[in-house]
Amino acid sequence: MASAPGSVRVRFCPSPTGNPHVGLVRTALFNWAFAKHHGGTLVFRIEDTDAARDSEESYHQLLDSMRWLGFDWDEGPEVGGPHAPYRQSQRMDLYQEVARKLLDGGYAYHCYCSQEELDTRREAARAAGRPSGYDGHCRELSAAQVEEYKAQGREPIVRFRMPDETITFTDLVRGELTFTPENVPDYGIVRANGAPLYTLVNPVDDALMEITHVLRGEDLLSSTPRQIALYKALIELGIAQRVPEFGHLPYVMGEGNKKLSKRDPQSSLNLYRERGFLPEGLLNYLSLLGWSLSADQDVFTIDEMVAAFDVKDVNPNPARFDLKKCEAINGDHIRMLEAKDFAERCRPWLKAPFAPWAPEDFDEAKWQAIAPHAQTRLKVLSEITDNVDFLFLPEPAWDEASWTKAMKEGSDALLRTAREKLEAADWTSPESLKEAVLAAGEAHGLKLGKAQAPVRVAVTGRTVGLPLFESLEILGKEKSLARIDAALAKLAA
Repeated sequence: MASAPGSVRVRFCPSPTGNPHVGLVRTALFNWAFAKHHGGTLVFRIEDTDAARDSEESYHQLLDSMRWLGFDWDEGPEVGGPHAPYRQSQRMDLYQEVARKLLDGGYAYHCYCSQEELDTRREAARAAGRPSGYDGHCRELSAAQVEEYKAQGREPIVRFRMPDETITFTDLVRGELTFTPENVPDYGIVRANGAPLYTLVNPVDDALMEITHVLRGEDLLSSTPRQIALYKALIELGIAQRVPEFGHLPYVMGEGNKKLSKRDPQSSLNLYRERGFLPEGLLNYLSLLGWSLSADQDVFTIDEMVAAFDVKDVNPNPARFDLKKCEAINGDHIRMLEAKDFAERCRPWLKAPFAPWAPEDFDEAKWQAIAPHAQTRLKVLSEITDNVDFLFLPEPAWDEASWTKAMKEGSDALLRTAREKLEAADWTSPESLKEAVLAAGEAHGLKLGKAQAPVRVAVTGRTVGLPLFESLEILGKEKSLARIDAALAKLAA
């Protein structure tokens, strides 16, 4: 089933190995946004030919991550499509057939060189100052040489025969790039055991799935001239229709300006999910790693990104991952939520294993009352647990560092005065509670900021948190005064 002329078809093709990482997500985002912007097709393909590293657990984790991020795919696992199956492990017969056609057509050949022979010749080439890639030793073997190698029990790999010509293409991100023949030697496409390599299966699938644009990481740039030559061979064999356009996305850098590795804890998508990043906040930040909506707007919706996205606007320079900026942008997206939506998204962090209170101590009315105040303060949703635990714990969980910081000399006298003032205040009015603490502070020569610190720690357990007087009102008079009494008893002891 051929795609419509001029229609955009892109692919996202991760390997199911380990946890998804943010660099992978950025690549998926740019492909997804590009397809959406052009009204095109996103093909989600699973590259699972490495049985030693791939796992079903990682495969299902990939699908779950894509759904959590809000990416919908037009063809792929669980969706199907005209080019199924979309898992490479289920397409092996197809790759073997293409390899046979490449051999029969003279575009590929059997290579009998042992690893030791390859290493020896490469070392000699380096010593002589020549390129150290494959030297074409088996390109034109005679029948007698082939029989001799077979008699020795050698099992050949299949190599693609690179044309002796300069390859030039226009990268959508980096402009015109040129590769000379001596820097792009013949390369393996099938192992000696018959297993196809990435170098074959990736472009073959792109060809058969009629991919028009390949947007991928900069680390794969060196393989592009090899793939372009392979596409041209596939076109001549009637297997491919076109050579796709390429766009190589910049590296994402981590600490010390090193490429963010899959093994870097900061790169794990699961970490951001567990901390309570919103998909829309995380995607907003990741889109800034190489692209921008405008020079003066860092915060925008995913729909705004899709409407404006053009891969030609991607900056080719490496982009540094800044966790603090990522958190700040996520906080902006938290504040953009509807209040009801915010309250619901916090639910996972209001129960085990995150919540330190018993399920029966959770009070829905108090949660609904405090949620709007919490929404203005959070950077990530997981912060909600520490911010509201004072409402649901039977006793305040005093943080010792906060206690030491707030309970200075004279705090007991201040707390006694504050208690008297609060006893007489109107507990349906946060402003009345504020005036009570302000009056207590004035009685001891303190401004509101200094006066409210011991009260906050006595009632909530911490020096920082949600607006104090709204928190007091929601906790209620009886519990609030009882906690001040408990703090006075602790000070007396």
